[in-house]
Amino acid sequence: MKRFWQKVTVDADRGVRLDDRPVRTPGRVPLLLPTDALAQAVAKEWRAVGDTIDPRAMLLTGLANAAIDRIAPDPLAFARGLGAYGQSDLLCYRADAPDPLVARQAAAWDPLLDWASRRYDVHFTLAIGVMHVAQPARTIDRLTAAVAARTPFELAAMSPLVTITGSLVAALALVEGAADAETMWRAAQVDEAWQAEQWGDDPLAIAARDARRGEFDAGARLLVLL
Repeated sequence: MKRFWQKVTVDADRGVRLDDRPVRTPGRVPLLLPTDALAQAVAKEWRAVGDTIDPRAMLLTGLANAAIDRIAPDPLAFARGLGAYGQSDLLCYRADAPDPLVARQAAAWDPLLDWASRRYDVHFTLAIGVMHVAQPARTIDRLTAAVAARTPFELAAMSPLVTITGSLVAALALVEGAADAETMWRAAQVDEAWQAEQWGDDPLAIAARDARRGEFDAGARLLVLL
């Protein structure tokens, strides 16, 4: 779509307007934001549009669309989908060697698991290698309940955080203020950073990581703006 508007404003309902037209989601629902800060941030994305719209440059708008169109109609179903990531949380799968990598994983991941154990009164089963190990049903139920307590916009923010890092526990720590975004990102990159140190990086890997980081940062920023 080519840019057709001159002026971007935020109305009294925190809706973004392009000249006199309200922005709508792909589902044709008015794009109404829950906070002034988020409404202004989304409006800024629309002001930055050049000759044509590039959705890849409008990540907050995309997350807001998802919150309204995909999540709000059935938040519980979406929350259960995120809760399922607890069954294969990155933080529970450990290397058995070499010792420096084992130590890095423990240093980055144990504090997050310890926090979740205390916060939700649950136990995590650790695995060596990549073979699936089931987590206790109580653990998954409690983590899923914690996710289900979030609003549709919070769930939209959590979605890239969980899927990009592979850790539901780390995402919950970020949402609840037990960890910051940079700590979460570094924890998720322990294995990849180790491999890059051993074998070197390449432009394709760097580009892919940068793209993931952009989506991760958008999710983390959305939480701040709510």
